[in-house]
Amino acid sequence: MKQLTLFCVLLIFLTQSCKFEDKKTAIQEESKQTEESNIDFPIYDFDGLEPLLNKEDDKTYIVNFWATWCKPCIEELPDFERTFAEQKDNKVEMLLVSLDMPSMWEKRLVPFVKENGLKGEVVILDDPKMNEWIPKIAANWEGGIPATLIYNKDKRIFYPHGFTYEELNTELDKFLSE
Repeated sequence: MKQLTLFCVLLIFLTQSCKFEDKKTAIQEESKQTEESNIDFPIYDFDGLEPLLNKEDDKTYIVNFWATWCKPCIEELPDFERTFAEQKDNKVEMLLVSLDMPSMWEKRLVPFVKENGLKGEVVILDDPKMNEWIPKIAANWEGGIPATLIYNKDKRIFYPHGFTYEELNTELDKFLSE
């Protein structure tokens, strides 16, 4: 009889424990969905981002890898925005790939983009497998930011450093004239 009672108690405990874990998982998923639903930008892993780095239309793309916690990135963004505004008629598009951590998206990234009125398309790269995707972007990139890719259907050049307004325009002018 003691064994039967012990078995029943154990069975009840396991059943309740499983229900608790199911509720815990459901709450975590709901929390993640709520957090991401307040984000105004597409969130990609590298496989989702890759098509944006390889378009084959008649435009030239400036792709800047940056984060709100990176001071040199923040310092160069007004120059990128200015260049983008000046070059729009030349079929130049700008993609700002945020490498901010998920905990920063809602509290830092979203307010930063709004406060600074960024006009370039902002997307988030959320892929922890950096050692896999960094060399796919550029073999010479060690992962430091800011970093910039300029490409079109015919060529691509990667710059593993920051830019001033003059430097960016010089490189873009060379790129567009070749």
